[in-house]
Amino acid sequence: MIIYDKKTIDDVEVKGKRVLLRAEFNVPLDKATGAITDDRRIRAALPTIKSLVDRGAKLIIVSHLGRPKGFDDSLSLAPVASRLSELLDRPVIMAADVIGPDAMAKAQDLAEGEILLLENVRFHKEETKNQPEFARKLASMAELYASDAFGAVHRAHASTAGVASFLPAVAGYTINRELDMLGRAVGQPKRPLTAILGGAKVFDKIGGIRNLIDNVDNLLIGGGMAYTFQAAKGWSVGTSLCENDKLDLARELM
Repeated sequence: MIIYDKKTIDDVEVKGKRVLLRAEFNVPLDKATGAITDDRRIRAALPTIKSLVDRGAKLIIVSHLGRPKGFDDSLSLAPVASRLSELLDRPVIMAADVIGPDAMAKAQDLAEGEILLLENVRFHKEETKNQPEFARKLASMAELYASDAFGAVHRAHASTAGVASFLPAVAGYTINRELDMLGRAVGQPKRPLTAILGGAKVFDKIGGIRNLIDNVDNLLIGGGMAYTFQAAKGWSVGTSLCENDKLDLARELM
């Protein structure tokens, strides 16, 4: 079942074009050493990245890492650039900023098949506020936008929703694969159908929960938001993560 009508990177010519790729490089880091402890999200982006650079794109990658309050050296994407370079067996240029002089100059100087990784986009508060001017400057580096961060695509941020207002937009392979799987699940699934939903915040998942309730036989809630549902049932959750202002909503959903 097709649940969206969107061009992918296979549907467009990218040779010689600067392509802005929104990737999902929000990987866990060892607090003591800063080393990446799980690189699966980086590996998941490799097919999209390889396709673009092998076809001659000048690739500019943007991602977030963690939830910094301004610049935070411990959340720099430099370790990601190093690991990505190892996995691709090719150089990955690291920018010192996102929309500053260094990023702009390096983006302008890219040759076909080269890769530039911008610094953590969440170092700028304008990212999460989807500030139009920030999105415009980010988009000005490229001629095409490729969305491949499935874990962040639902957020109306500058590097997800904002730049798509200024550039032609296509989906990468990660987005395409996840939407294909969703299409199979909601199209003609085998019954009984059980869905498992995780995450920290109930508020972020309201639409998904309500849609799933109507389409699945069983819905299992896990992750941090499970405590909110447990508290709504009157259970003690101690000091665990709990959205006390969403207890009535949780009761309604149950």
